[in-house]
Amino acid sequence: MGALSNLRVLDLTQVLAGPYCTMLLADMGADVVKIERPGGDLIRSNPPFVDDPEEEAFGGYFQSVNRGKRSIELDFGDEADREDFLSLVEEADIVVENYRAGTMEKYDLGYETLTEYNPQLIYSSIRGFGDPRTGETDRQGQPSFDLIAQALGGVMEITGQEDGPPTKTGPGVGDLFTATLNCIGILAAVNHREQTGEGQYVDTGMYDSMISFTERAIYQQSYTGEAPSRQGNSHPTLFPYDAFETADGYAVIAAFNDKHWADLCDAMDRDDLAEEFPTMPERLANRDGLREEIADWSADVATDELVDSLEGRVPAAPVQTTEEIFADEHIHARDMLVPVEQPGADTEVEIAGNPIKMSETTPQPRGRAPLLDEHREEILGEEAETTADD
Repeated sequence: MGALSNLRVLDLTQVLAGPYCTMLLADMGADVVKIERPGGDLIRSNPPFVDDPEEEAFGGYFQSVNRGKRSIELDFGDEADREDFLSLVEEADIVVENYRAGTMEKYDLGYETLTEYNPQLIYSSIRGFGDPRTGETDRQGQPSFDLIAQALGGVMEITGQEDGPPTKTGPGVGDLFTATLNCIGILAAVNHREQTGEGQYVDTGMYDSMISFTERAIYQQSYTGEAPSRQGNSHPTLFPYDAFETADGYAVIAAFNDKHWADLCDAMDRDDLAEEFPTMPERLANRDGLREEIADWSADVATDELVDSLEGRVPAAPVQTTEEIFADEHIHARDMLVPVEQPGADTEVEIAGNPIKMSETTPQPRGRAPLLDEHREEILGEEAETTADD
């Protein structure tokens, strides 16, 4: 029994942001009913596959963010399917969708309509540019993806090497961070409803979320009047706080307070640097030359040796590949790799676990992602039973 096992979520989302949000809710125990359009979520067919895309029901993309959900296929253009959806809304706690603004209204299934069927409903949307209900702009209705959000929100401008082009982050933070914030908003709305009996609309825009995500750049612009830009793996106000090439890879070192700096210099056998640059302002003023000194030292030291020499004294870590992550005992002890069935393949696969740990109701993935329309009879049968009971 998860912490949210009393909640039913109708999940109309697809691709990444919405499914990640509802995945978090499912991991925490909510009954998430994934309502898929005819043909299913667009990413069901996305690779990678274990072996044979023709035999396997879905790829890793879909599996990762739709685990533990139930699926029903509905066509909102069909009157019977629309009625089935509205019957589910009457008993639901939360509806989540990530269509363009106005899409649900085309089917007369917008927030205002659904609350006629369930006044306590929490209706949540994830859009590129938010919803007119919470602040209207001329961008609403435009399509948006992670790349668009990162570009507009300033993430790309401050990511990458100083002499290189703007670069998006590896993970899709435009989707994932927005989804996480949306999940927080939903849970806040649930708490508000517990106190007042009132449902409400929750709206999270990807562009808005990237402004929150780049918070440092926002205050830098305000305080200094200058637009921050790319500076590789370094930090604008801390030094050393960077990645350094080693004899066999890369390691990161975060030795920005005075004691960390002295301990780093000791490991480098360069007490002269500790004595010459004892304070942060002095180190920041001479960061280019000091970075070269550290880089010269690290280039001759194996990654593990470098990290071991600093362990317990200076924050440092290897830059790991996913292969190394899979071999890390810490990851297994923390249940951060979860095996699930891969339909159509004679094997299990592993997906990322849930980082939220709780003493009584620890979130955990509850099995594989659903087959398309796998739970139609189960879900509509439950609804028929509820109606009969009423």
